Amino acid sequence: MQATDPLRGVRVLDLTRVLAGPLATMMLGDLGADVLKVERPGTGDETRGWGPPFDERGESAYYLSVNRNKRSLAADLDDPADQALLRGLTAESDVVVDNFRPGTLERRGLDPAALLAAHPRLVWCTITGFGSTSERPGYDFVVQAECGWMAITGEPNGSPMKVGVALADVIAGKDAAVAILAALLGARRGGADAGGRRIHISLAASAAAALANVAQNALVTGRDAARWGNAHPNLVPYQLFDAQDRPIVVAVGSDPQWRACARALELDALADDAALATNAGRLAQRERVVATLAERIRDRPAAAWIERLERAGVPCGIVKTVLEALRDADASPLTGVAPSVPGSVRLRPPLLDEHGAAVRRLGWGAFG
Repeated sequence: MQATDPLRGVRVLDLTRVLAGPLATMMLGDLGADVLKVERPGTGDETRGWGPPFDERGESAYYLSVNRNKRSLAADLDDPADQALLRGLTAESDVVVDNFRPGTLERRGLDPAALLAAHPRLVWCTITGFGSTSERPGYDFVVQAECGWMAITGEPNGSPMKVGVALADVIAGKDAAVAILAALLGARRGGADAGGRRIHISLAASAAAALANVAQNALVTGRDAARWGNAHPNLVPYQLFDAQDRPIVVAVGSDPQWRACARALELDALADDAALATNAGRLAQRERVVATLAERIRDRPAAAWIERLERAGVPCGIVKTVLEALRDADASPLTGVAPSVPGSVRLRPPLLDEHGAAVRRLGWGAFG
Protein backbone atom coordinates (compact mmCIF):
# COMPACT_ATOMS: atom_id res chain seq x y z
CA MET A 1 0.00 0.00 0.00
CA GLN A 2 1.44 3.35 -1.02
CA ALA A 3 1.74 5.88 1.80
CA THR A 4 0.27 9.29 1.07
CA ASP A 5 0.06 10.88 4.56
CA PRO A 6 -3.00 12.99 3.61
CA LEU A 7 -3.33 14.39 7.16
CA ARG A 8 0.20 15.78 7.27
CA GLY A 9 0.15 18.95 9.38
CA VAL A 10 -3.08 18.07 11.24
CA ARG A 11 -2.54 18.20 15.00
CA VAL A 12 -4.36 15.70 17.21
CA LEU A 13 -4.36 16.00 21.00
CA ASP A 14 -5.04 12.49 22.28
CA LEU A 15 -6.58 12.38 25.76
CA THR A 16 -7.66 8.75 25.45
CA ARG A 17 -6.51 5.46 26.83
CA VAL A 18 -7.08 1.70 26.48
CA LEU A 19 -8.34 0.74 22.99
CA ALA A 20 -11.12 2.58 21.10
CA GLY A 21 -9.67 6.08 21.46
CA PRO A 22 -6.02 5.11 20.96
CA LEU A 23 -6.98 3.12 17.86
CA ALA A 24 -8.83 6.13 16.42
CA THR A 25 -5.90 8.47 17.01
CA MET A 26 -3.42 5.89 15.71
CA MET A 27 -5.40 5.73 12.48
CA LEU A 28 -5.17 9.51 12.19
CA GLY A 29 -1.44 9.21 12.86
CA ASP A 30 -1.13 6.51 10.21
CA LEU A 31 -2.71 8.98 7.79
CA GLY A 32 0.00 11.52 8.60
CA ALA A 33 -1.40 13.55 11.50
CA ASP A 34 0.84 14.70 14.36
CA VAL A 35 -0.58 12.94 17.45
CA LEU A 36 0.33 13.89 21.01
CA LYS A 37 -0.74 11.26 23.53
CA VAL A 38 -1.38 12.76 26.98
CA GLU A 39 -1.02 10.27 29.84
CA ARG A 40 -1.19 10.31 33.61
CA PRO A 41 2.22 10.71 35.28
CA GLY A 42 3.83 7.60 36.70
CA THR A 43 1.66 4.90 35.17
CA GLY A 44 0.44 6.30 31.85
CA ASP A 45 -2.18 4.53 29.78
CA GLU A 46 -3.59 1.58 31.71
CA THR A 47 -2.66 -0.78 28.90
CA ARG A 48 1.05 -0.20 29.50
CA GLY A 49 0.57 -2.64 32.38
CA TRP A 50 -1.76 -5.08 30.59
CA GLY A 51 0.63 -7.97 30.23
CA PRO A 52 2.46 -10.21 29.85
CA PRO A 53 3.54 -10.30 27.17
CA PHE A 54 5.91 -7.35 27.40
CA ASP A 55 8.69 -6.48 24.96
CA GLU A 56 12.34 -6.01 25.90
CA ARG A 57 11.65 -2.38 26.86
CA GLY A 58 8.90 -3.43 29.25
CA GLU A 59 6.06 -2.22 27.02
CA SER A 60 2.98 -4.43 26.86
CA ALA A 61 1.91 -5.95 23.56
CA TYR A 62 -1.57 -4.51 24.15
CA TYR A 63 -0.24 -0.95 24.41
CA LEU A 64 2.03 -1.41 21.39
CA SER A 65 -0.89 -2.54 19.21
CA VAL A 66 -2.62 0.88 19.05
CA ASN A 67 -0.07 3.58 19.87
CA ARG A 68 2.39 3.94 16.99
CA ASN A 69 2.80 7.28 15.20
CA LYS A 70 2.40 9.26 18.44
CA ARG A 71 4.47 11.24 20.89
CA SER A 72 3.88 11.06 24.65
CA LEU A 73 3.40 13.77 27.27
CA ALA A 74 2.72 12.97 30.92
CA ALA A 75 0.39 15.59 32.44
CA ASP A 76 -1.60 15.75 35.68
CA LEU A 77 -5.16 16.91 35.03
CA ASP A 78 -5.43 18.01 38.66
CA ASP A 79 -2.39 20.29 38.38
CA PRO A 80 -3.34 23.89 37.41
CA ALA A 81 -0.09 24.30 35.47
CA ASP A 82 -0.76 21.19 33.43
CA GLN A 83 -4.36 22.28 32.88
CA ALA A 84 -3.03 25.52 31.44
CA LEU A 85 -0.54 23.59 29.31
CA LEU A 86 -3.34 21.46 27.85
CA ARG A 87 -5.51 24.50 27.15
CA GLY A 88 -2.58 26.02 25.28
CA LEU A 89 -2.03 22.85 23.29
CA THR A 90 -5.76 22.69 22.51
CA ALA A 91 -5.65 26.21 21.11
CA GLU A 92 -3.15 25.05 18.51
CA SER A 93 -4.79 21.68 17.82
CA ASP A 94 -7.06 20.67 14.99
CA VAL A 95 -8.57 17.71 16.83
CA VAL A 96 -8.98 16.66 20.45
CA VAL A 97 -10.09 13.13 21.30
CA ASP A 98 -11.01 12.01 24.83
CA ASN A 99 -12.80 9.16 26.54
CA PHE A 100 -13.46 10.63 29.97
CA ARG A 101 -16.76 10.32 31.80
CA PRO A 102 -19.15 13.30 31.66
CA GLY A 103 -17.91 16.29 33.66
CA THR A 104 -14.36 15.04 34.21
CA LEU A 105 -12.71 17.58 31.91
CA GLU A 106 -15.17 20.39 32.66
CA ARG A 107 -14.33 20.22 36.38
CA ARG A 108 -10.67 20.72 35.46
CA GLY A 109 -11.05 23.78 33.30
CA LEU A 110 -11.05 21.87 30.02
CA ASP A 111 -14.66 22.33 28.92
CA PRO A 112 -15.05 21.07 25.33
CA ALA A 113 -17.97 23.41 24.62
CA ALA A 114 -16.03 26.48 25.74
CA LEU A 115 -12.89 25.46 23.88
CA LEU A 116 -14.84 24.76 20.69
CA ALA A 117 -16.44 28.18 20.91
CA ALA A 118 -13.05 29.79 21.41
CA HIS A 119 -11.38 27.93 18.53
CA PRO A 120 -13.60 27.86 15.41
CA ARG A 121 -11.58 25.24 13.52
CA LEU A 122 -11.26 22.77 16.39
CA VAL A 123 -12.93 19.33 16.22
CA TRP A 124 -13.59 17.50 19.49
CA CYS A 125 -14.53 13.83 19.73
CA THR A 126 -15.55 12.08 22.94
CA ILE A 127 -15.79 8.29 23.02
CA THR A 128 -17.95 6.70 25.73
CA GLY A 129 -19.34 3.31 26.54
CA PHE A 130 -23.05 4.08 26.59
CA GLY A 131 -23.54 7.65 25.42
CA SER A 132 -22.66 11.20 26.40
CA THR A 133 -24.94 11.30 29.46
CA SER A 134 -24.07 7.89 30.89
CA GLU A 135 -21.67 7.44 33.79
CA ARG A 136 -21.20 3.74 33.02
CA PRO A 137 -17.61 2.75 32.19
CA GLY A 138 -17.17 1.51 28.64
CA TYR A 139 -15.90 -2.05 28.65
CA ASP A 140 -16.09 -4.01 25.40
CA PHE A 141 -17.20 -7.23 27.12
CA VAL A 142 -20.21 -5.54 28.70
CA VAL A 143 -21.12 -3.83 25.43
CA GLN A 144 -20.95 -7.13 23.55
CA ALA A 145 -23.32 -8.62 26.12
CA GLU A 146 -25.83 -5.77 26.09
CA CYS A 147 -25.85 -5.05 22.36
CA GLY A 148 -26.88 -8.49 21.15
CA TRP A 149 -23.51 -9.78 20.00
CA MET A 150 -23.07 -12.53 22.58
CA ALA A 151 -26.63 -13.76 22.04
CA ILE A 152 -25.79 -14.55 18.41
CA THR A 153 -22.21 -15.81 18.91
CA GLY A 154 -21.39 -19.40 19.83
CA GLU A 155 -22.82 -22.82 19.07
CA PRO A 156 -26.62 -23.06 18.83
CA ASN A 157 -26.93 -25.16 21.99
CA GLY A 158 -23.98 -23.60 23.79
CA SER A 159 -23.54 -20.55 25.99
CA PRO A 160 -23.48 -17.00 24.63
CA MET A 161 -19.93 -16.15 23.58
CA LYS A 162 -17.98 -12.95 23.07
CA VAL A 163 -16.01 -12.28 19.90
CA GLY A 164 -12.31 -13.16 20.21
CA VAL A 165 -11.20 -9.55 19.62
CA ALA A 166 -12.50 -6.49 21.53
CA LEU A 167 -14.40 -5.70 18.36
CA ALA A 168 -16.85 -3.20 19.85
CA ASP A 169 -13.86 -1.07 20.81
CA VAL A 170 -12.29 -1.52 17.38
CA ILE A 171 -15.46 -0.57 15.51
CA ALA A 172 -16.07 2.44 17.76
CA GLY A 173 -12.49 3.58 17.17
CA LYS A 174 -12.93 3.32 13.42
CA ASP A 175 -16.31 5.11 13.66
CA ALA A 176 -14.59 7.89 15.59
CA ALA A 177 -11.86 8.24 12.96
CA VAL A 178 -14.47 8.45 10.18
CA ALA A 179 -16.52 11.05 12.05
CA ILE A 180 -13.42 13.13 12.83
CA LEU A 181 -12.39 13.15 9.18
CA ALA A 182 -15.89 14.29 8.15
CA ALA A 183 -15.88 17.05 10.77
CA LEU A 184 -12.40 18.19 9.72
CA LEU A 185 -13.61 18.49 6.15
CA GLY A 186 -16.66 20.44 7.25
CA ALA A 187 -14.56 22.76 9.40
CA ARG A 188 -12.10 23.37 6.57
CA ARG A 189 -15.00 24.24 4.26
CA GLY A 190 -16.33 26.66 6.85
CA GLY A 191 -19.65 24.90 7.08
CA ALA A 192 -19.40 23.36 10.56
CA ASP A 193 -20.56 25.27 13.62
CA ALA A 194 -19.54 24.25 17.14
CA GLY A 195 -22.29 21.63 17.17
CA GLY A 196 -21.03 20.06 13.97
CA ARG A 197 -17.51 19.98 15.34
CA ARG A 198 -18.60 18.24 18.57
CA ILE A 199 -18.62 14.48 18.06
CA HIS A 200 -19.93 11.81 20.41
CA ILE A 201 -19.19 8.16 19.67
CA SER A 202 -20.29 5.33 21.94
CA LEU A 203 -19.29 1.69 21.94
CA ALA A 204 -22.94 0.75 22.40
CA ALA A 205 -24.15 2.70 19.36
CA SER A 206 -21.31 1.40 17.21
CA ALA A 207 -21.99 -2.17 18.32
CA ALA A 208 -25.73 -1.90 17.65
CA ALA A 209 -25.13 -0.48 14.18
CA ALA A 210 -22.63 -3.27 13.46
CA LEU A 211 -25.39 -5.87 13.83
CA ALA A 212 -26.17 -4.90 10.23
CA ASN A 213 -28.01 -7.71 8.42
CA VAL A 214 -28.63 -9.62 11.67
CA ALA A 215 -30.52 -6.63 13.03
CA GLN A 216 -32.44 -6.25 9.78
CA ASN A 217 -33.46 -9.92 9.82
CA ALA A 218 -34.96 -9.39 13.27
CA LEU A 219 -36.65 -6.13 12.30
CA VAL A 220 -38.20 -7.58 9.15
CA THR A 221 -39.42 -10.83 10.71
CA GLY A 222 -40.15 -9.71 14.27
CA ARG A 223 -38.31 -12.80 15.47
CA ASP A 224 -35.20 -12.66 17.60
CA ALA A 225 -31.87 -13.70 16.10
CA ALA A 226 -30.39 -17.04 17.08
CA ARG A 227 -26.90 -18.42 17.44
CA TRP A 228 -25.71 -20.25 14.36
CA GLY A 229 -22.18 -21.19 15.40
CA ASN A 230 -20.11 -21.33 12.22
CA ALA A 231 -23.17 -21.46 9.96
CA HIS A 232 -25.08 -18.57 8.35
CA PRO A 233 -28.74 -17.74 8.99
CA ASN A 234 -29.42 -16.81 5.36
CA LEU A 235 -27.02 -18.88 3.22
CA VAL A 236 -26.36 -22.62 2.73
CA PRO A 237 -23.66 -23.92 2.55
CA TYR A 238 -21.80 -21.13 4.30
CA GLN A 239 -19.93 -22.57 7.29
CA LEU A 240 -17.02 -24.52 8.70
CA PHE A 241 -16.30 -28.12 7.73
CA ASP A 242 -13.69 -30.52 9.09
CA ALA A 243 -11.34 -31.81 6.42
CA GLN A 244 -9.14 -34.85 7.05
CA ASP A 245 -6.42 -32.81 8.74
CA ARG A 246 -7.83 -29.39 9.66
CA PRO A 247 -10.96 -27.22 9.35
CA ILE A 248 -11.89 -25.25 6.26
CA VAL A 249 -14.69 -22.80 5.52
CA VAL A 250 -16.91 -22.83 2.45
CA ALA A 251 -18.84 -19.66 1.66
CA VAL A 252 -21.34 -20.18 -1.16
CA GLY A 253 -22.96 -16.84 -1.94
CA SER A 254 -24.80 -17.55 -5.19
CA ASP A 255 -26.58 -20.34 -7.02
CA PRO A 256 -23.84 -20.69 -9.67
CA GLN A 257 -21.29 -20.99 -6.87
CA TRP A 258 -23.43 -23.75 -5.35
CA ARG A 259 -23.37 -25.81 -8.53
CA ALA A 260 -19.63 -25.26 -8.87
CA CYS A 261 -19.13 -26.27 -5.24
CA ALA A 262 -21.13 -29.48 -5.52
CA ARG A 263 -19.28 -30.53 -8.67
CA ALA A 264 -15.86 -29.66 -7.18
CA LEU A 265 -16.72 -31.94 -4.26
CA GLU A 266 -17.82 -34.64 -6.72
CA LEU A 267 -21.42 -34.42 -5.54
CA ASP A 268 -23.06 -34.29 -8.94
CA ALA A 269 -26.38 -35.56 -7.61
CA LEU A 270 -26.66 -32.47 -5.42
CA ALA A 271 -25.58 -30.19 -8.26
CA ASP A 272 -28.35 -31.61 -10.47
CA ASP A 273 -31.05 -31.62 -7.77
CA ALA A 274 -33.67 -29.03 -8.77
CA ALA A 275 -34.82 -28.73 -5.15
CA LEU A 276 -31.40 -27.35 -4.25
CA ALA A 277 -30.97 -25.05 -7.24
CA THR A 278 -31.81 -21.91 -5.24
CA ASN A 279 -30.58 -20.71 -1.89
CA ALA A 280 -34.14 -20.83 -0.53
CA GLY A 281 -34.28 -24.51 -1.46
CA ARG A 282 -30.97 -25.19 0.23
CA LEU A 283 -32.10 -23.36 3.34
CA ALA A 284 -35.16 -25.60 3.47
CA GLN A 285 -32.90 -28.66 3.30
CA ARG A 286 -30.00 -27.30 5.37
CA GLU A 287 -29.43 -30.51 7.35
CA ARG A 288 -29.26 -32.70 4.25
CA VAL A 289 -26.90 -30.37 2.38
CA VAL A 290 -24.58 -29.81 5.32
CA ALA A 291 -24.45 -33.48 6.32
CA THR A 292 -23.60 -34.57 2.78
CA LEU A 293 -20.84 -31.96 2.38
CA ALA A 294 -19.44 -32.72 5.83
CA GLU A 295 -19.14 -36.43 5.04
CA ARG A 296 -17.38 -35.76 1.74
CA ILE A 297 -14.97 -33.10 3.02
CA ARG A 298 -13.76 -35.36 5.86
CA ASP A 299 -12.35 -37.76 3.26
CA ARG A 300 -9.43 -35.60 2.08
CA PRO A 301 -6.89 -33.11 3.46
CA ALA A 302 -7.82 -29.43 3.54
CA ALA A 303 -5.30 -28.40 0.87
CA ALA A 304 -6.78 -30.86 -1.65
CA TRP A 305 -10.29 -29.44 -1.23
CA ILE A 306 -9.09 -25.84 -1.23
CA GLU A 307 -7.30 -26.40 -4.53
CA ARG A 308 -10.41 -27.90 -6.15
CA LEU A 309 -12.81 -25.31 -4.76
CA GLU A 310 -10.64 -22.35 -5.69
CA ARG A 311 -10.17 -23.70 -9.21
CA ALA A 312 -13.98 -23.84 -9.45
CA GLY A 313 -14.34 -20.24 -8.21
CA VAL A 314 -15.91 -21.18 -4.88
CA PRO A 315 -15.04 -18.89 -1.93
CA CYS A 316 -13.23 -20.98 0.67
CA GLY A 317 -10.33 -20.91 3.09
CA ILE A 318 -8.29 -22.77 5.67
CA VAL A 319 -8.85 -21.85 9.31
CA LYS A 320 -5.48 -20.34 10.17
CA THR A 321 -3.95 -19.58 13.54
CA VAL A 322 -3.04 -15.98 14.31
CA LEU A 323 0.65 -16.59 13.61
CA GLU A 324 -0.22 -18.28 10.31
CA ALA A 325 -2.37 -15.31 9.32
CA LEU A 326 0.36 -12.83 10.25
CA ARG A 327 2.85 -14.57 7.96
CA ASP A 328 0.94 -13.06 5.07
CA ALA A 329 0.69 -9.61 6.70
CA ASP A 330 3.09 -6.71 7.04
CA ALA A 331 3.47 -6.81 10.81
CA SER A 332 6.08 -5.92 13.42
CA PRO A 333 6.49 -6.87 17.10
CA LEU A 334 7.13 -3.16 17.79
CA THR A 335 4.67 -1.29 15.59
CA GLY A 336 1.96 -3.91 15.06
CA VAL A 337 0.02 -4.77 11.93
CA ALA A 338 0.54 -2.29 9.10
CA PRO A 339 -2.14 0.35 8.50
CA SER A 340 -5.32 -0.89 6.85
CA VAL A 341 -5.77 2.57 5.32
CA PRO A 342 -3.39 4.31 2.88
CA GLY A 343 -0.96 5.50 5.52
CA SER A 344 2.52 4.85 6.87
CA VAL A 345 4.35 3.81 10.02
CA ARG A 346 6.62 6.71 10.95
CA LEU A 347 7.08 6.42 14.71
CA ARG A 348 7.28 3.49 17.12
CA PRO A 349 4.92 3.65 20.13
CA PRO A 350 6.40 6.16 22.59
CA LEU A 351 7.72 5.54 26.06
CA LEU A 352 5.79 7.31 28.81
CA ASP A 353 6.53 11.07 28.71
CA GLU A 354 9.24 10.44 26.13
CA HIS A 355 8.58 13.83 24.53
CA GLY A 356 7.33 15.64 27.62
CA ALA A 357 10.29 17.98 28.09
CA ALA A 358 10.27 19.07 24.45
CA VAL A 359 6.50 19.63 24.41
CA ARG A 360 6.60 21.67 27.61
CA ARG A 361 9.34 23.81 26.11
CA LEU A 362 8.14 24.13 22.51
CA GLY A 363 4.48 23.08 22.47
CA TRP A 364 3.46 21.67 19.10
CA GLY A 365 6.77 23.02 17.82
CA ALA A 366 8.37 19.94 19.33
CA PHE A 367 6.99 18.00 16.33
CA GLY A 368 9.25 19.92 13.95
